Amino acid sequence: MPDALSIITRKRDGKELNGAEIDWIIEAFTRGVVADEQMAALAMAVYFRGMTRAETARWTTAMIDSGRRLDFTGLGLPTVDKHSTGGVGDKITLPLAPLVAACGVAVPQLSGRGLGHTGGTLDKLESIPGWRAELSIAEIAEILADPAVGAVVCAAGADLAPADRRLYALRDVTGTVESIPLIASSIMSKKIAEGTGALVLDVKVGSGAFMKDLGDARELARTMVELGEDEGLHTVALLTRMDVPLGRTAGNALEVREAVEVLAGDGPPDVVELTLALAREMLAAVGRDDVDPADKLRDGTAMDRWRAMIAAQGGDPDAPLPVARHTEVLRAPGDGVLAELDAMAVGVAAWRLGAGRERQGEPVQAAAGIELHVKPGDRVRAGDVIATLHTDTPAKFPAAMATLGEGVHISDSTPATRPLVVERITA
Repeated sequence: MPDALSIITRKRDGKELNGAEIDWIIEAFTRGVVADEQMAALAMAVYFRGMTRAETARWTTAMIDSGRRLDFTGLGLPTVDKHSTGGVGDKITLPLAPLVAACGVAVPQLSGRGLGHTGGTLDKLESIPGWRAELSIAEIAEILADPAVGAVVCAAGADLAPADRRLYALRDVTGTVESIPLIASSIMSKKIAEGTGALVLDVKVGSGAFMKDLGDARELARTMVELGEDEGLHTVALLTRMDVPLGRTAGNALEVREAVEVLAGDGPPDVVELTLALAREMLAAVGRDDVDPADKLRDGTAMDRWRAMIAAQGGDPDAPLPVARHTEVLRAPGDGVLAELDAMAVGVAAWRLGAGRERQGEPVQAAAGIELHVKPGDRVRAGDVIATLHTDTPAKFPAAMATLGEGVHISDSTPATRPLVVERITA
């Protein structure tokens, strides 16, 4: 019978773990038989030694099998989900889920809360009065089956891949988050267990993304696509740029307001572009590429689905969103062209204002964040407002202002325009 010490030392020495060893260690860790320090040691061994495709696939399956698998095949509708690896101003899920639902496809979107400089979808939606993230399986199925709704954005239940929940908490405090096999298996175990019929991945790459390097982002995307296909889940990945924040806002209520603008047929061009690109991939993945999602933005159908989706989860789509009690502005230091607006600087500044959290479970300010008035390529004059900073805690302004200022660069030349979608990866 396997034991924790022998599994740790085998991986430490660069050997491939077999299926029985992986099944045992995940199951025993979930039951509390394997101590946290032992699992942390194994995660560190994986961080340095990696895992083969076979190991990663078996690891993912073991984490799925630690809990329950959902099944939405009885809905009578195709189902598709989207996952983003996280970025700054990434409010795409908000308009995307109701937009795809408006095209006749059910969208069970299990999302998370933010940590550090990247915002969480649930944090954004929780700025809407009354909206709730915690739903039962029965409630999820009922909302998805409702012909007026068809989309759910909610928290994953505690019984969905519980081994991953425990392991991620350890990785977060032991410096082992940045392991492609562990990242891929963490994401895909939850998405596969969710029971959706197809999955589209938005893998961010750039200064404001978890993956800064294109090669690393490509490897992560390919690993996740392979894991999905190995489990019979049709999976496609788009690599998308995250050097500049998406849209003109970073912060919870601010991003909700911007998402509603997109659903109203307006909104920042980059947010609209990526929303439509992902919607088309999601529809194609389930054989509904005969529908143009742009039509659903124009005719108001997507907005109707948004309002119904928010109301179905207890929210009031007509309620005023929170507004920060204090604002300050960052002005251009001179004349020229905004050559750089670093996504990481914007994300960290928004976090410093109270829009994000340093540790899981910490509260966030719904109204905190940053509103951008210019984007790279725009011409500015000295004294023009580049950004407005929002917070309920004015003592947070100096640190946030300093961080944001470091990410702003004015020059005489216009930066090169680069495509938002870098690459498409399939099995």
